[in-house]
Amino acid sequence: MSEKNELTSEQREKLLTALKERFEKHIDRHEWMHWDKIQAKLEAQPEKLWSLHEMERTGGEPDVLEFDEATSEYVFFDCSAESPSGRRSVCFDQQALDSRKKNKPENSAMAMAKNMGIELLTEEQYRAMQQHGTFDIKTSSWVQTPADIRERGGALFCDSRYGHVFLYHNGADSYYAARGFRGLLRV
Repeated sequence: MSEKNELTSEQREKLLTALKERFEKHIDRHEWMHWDKIQAKLEAQPEKLWSLHEMERTGGEPDVLEFDEATSEYVFFDCSAESPSGRRSVCFDQQALDSRKKNKPENSAMAMAKNMGIELLTEEQYRAMQQHGTFDIKTSSWVQTPADIRERGGALFCDSRYGHVFLYHNGADSYYAARGFRGLLRV
């Protein structure tokens, strides 16, 4: 782990406090989980704390929504009401960014996720997240895209309108002020 991916003790404490407060505020998302166990796993993996810090810093409001029994991992999702504000106006991936001749966005969803150490949600994960609240009623979020769609220049995104989750397609090189991406982190 490089020095740039390490939190100061102050950043670490501030993040853990914010995560615990969000966990307690939204206990209905994870009634059967215990914060002490989650915090112990986080403290044992400082690189995961750094990734959660990046999720928080870019407006994701990460919270635990799942526990993967097969791997014994807690799964944090971006739970901000709208697509994280610090991750909008990005195209889908580096190939899409490179293909733009003019008006290029500053970054791509896939590159940002990789740099943050998180994964873009799949369509299934996006739909599962929506079982814990109402998200993206004014924005949309890129989701992982099958290779055959991406090879043809497209990419997928989701949003929630009229009480339903919708999956759409767009050119992977497109970007909009109201479209970003949501991620997850396994701890």
